[in-house]
Amino acid sequence: MIPPTTSPPASPPAPARASGPPVDRIQGTRRIVEVMGTVFTLDVRDLDPAAAAVDEVVAGWQWVDDTFSTYRPDSQITRLANGSLLLDECAPEVRHVLDLCQQAATASGGYFTDHPGGRLDPSGMVKGWSVEVASNLLLRAGSEHHCITAGGDVQCVGVPGPGDAWRIGIVDPSDRHRLLAVASPSAQHARLAVATSGTAERGPHIIDPVAGTFASELASITVVGTDLTLVDWAATAAFAMGHNSRPWLDGLDGVDAYAVTPDGEYWCTDGFEALAQILTDPLGR
Repeated sequence: MIPPTTSPPASPPAPARASGPPVDRIQGTRRIVEVMGTVFTLDVRDLDPAAAAVDEVVAGWQWVDDTFSTYRPDSQITRLANGSLLLDECAPEVRHVLDLCQQAATASGGYFTDHPGGRLDPSGMVKGWSVEVASNLLLRAGSEHHCITAGGDVQCVGVPGPGDAWRIGIVDPSDRHRLLAVASPSAQHARLAVATSGTAERGPHIIDPVAGTFASELASITVVGTDLTLVDWAATAAFAMGHNSRPWLDGLDGVDAYAVTPDGEYWCTDGFEALAQILTDPLGR
C-alpha cells in the first residue's frame, strides 16, 4: 500500500510561540524562510508573497518544526520518545505522520524507518509531507503557479510564466556545479516533485535499517513524481536499498529515479526520461 500524501486537518495549526522563523524575508516573488534546520523557498507567481495564505504556510512550517523536532526537549516527538507524552495525547498530524511512516516501512520492506539508530525520528517523512501540505494550502487559496524548495527537495505546480516551465536541475554528486539532468512537469501533470538522497553534502548519514550500517552503494539517487510526500520517503528508502532499489522503484506507482554510483556510473528507471532530460554522463563519456 502506498501511503497517502495529504493530511487532515487541511493545514497545521499556527505555532504556539510568538516568535517566527529566524530568517523570513521576501525577495521578488520569493518568500525565504529558515526552518527545520534548512532553508525553505516559496516562489509564488500568482499570489503576493506577503499574502495571508503564504503567512499561514510559514506559520505552519514553524509549528511543524516545533512539534516534530528531535532536538527540542519540549517537542511532541521528543516527549513521545522519552515517554512523557502518549501517542493519543499528540496532535492529529503527529499520529498521521507516524502512520505514514509505518506504511512506508511496509511498502519498502523495512528500508524506510522512523527509528533510525533505534530512536524515534520521523524526519525522513516530515519535510516532504510539510511541503506538500503547504502546496495544497496554496492551491486552495487560489495559487496555481508556485514552486517550493526545501533543502534540495522540490514541489512545483503550474508554470513560472506564460510559455515557460519549472526546470529542476539534478546535480553531479561529485561536482555540485555540473548538471546531470533537468526535470520538468509533463504535459499530463501540472505538478512535479523531486527529492534527492546522497552523501555529497553530509557524507554517509543514511542508515540502511535492514543491515544496520550506513548505506554506501549509491552516491546519490533522485526520485521524481507528482507528490513530494511519496517522492521524499522513496528517495530515502531507495538510497538505503542501494542497487536493489531499481526493480523496487520500477514497481512503485507514481515515481521514477536517476541514480549515480560512487564510481560515476549511473542508471535510471524505465520512465525517468519521460520526466527529465539527461544532459551529462557522470563519467564525462
